[in-house]
Amino acid sequence: MKVQTEQGDRVELARQKLFLAAHAASHDKVYRYFRRRTESASTAEDLTAEVFRIAWEKCLQGQELSVLMVFGIARNVLRNHHRATARSLNLVQQLELQRTQQLGFDDGTVADVLDRLKPEEREVLLLTYWDGFTSAEISALLNVTATAVRMRLHRARKQLSELLRMDQATEDVQR
Repeated sequence: MKVQTEQGDRVELARQKLFLAAHAASHDKVYRYFRRRTESASTAEDLTAEVFRIAWEKCLQGQELSVLMVFGIARNVLRNHHRATARSLNLVQQLELQRTQQLGFDDGTVADVLDRLKPEEREVLLLTYWDGFTSAEISALLNVTATAVRMRLHRARKQLSELLRMDQATEDVQR
């Protein structure tokens, strides 16, 4: 039993040495590869860590780790990253489109006007009319008094009405 354990330890030590050698030989190159091809240093660091996690698993399976193999893993990780980023962007666009359709923003006028409101007033307006919360619920959610919520709502409705009227007048003049 002891011989088996010693043999296992030697094999594990050999795997660690192979991994550490591959890591030392290619880590900086892999990081620079990702840094040139991604939007930020933190993304490059995350992707580099993912490459070496996969490399460690391959090492545990007894596969030899060369610099070329590590770069093959890096290419696959980068492709997966680009696909995930594209899917995420597509999902955000679909959700935004769905949100604007549900809100009835056909021409974008209301959406544009809402974007011109102060953020705290816009938030109260949306929470009240689109999410259906009461002043007390919004008060608890935003950690302000119910009176402040009602004042913000009053100001937001007034400002929204004025902005919509101004946009309508502008459209009428342009016609």
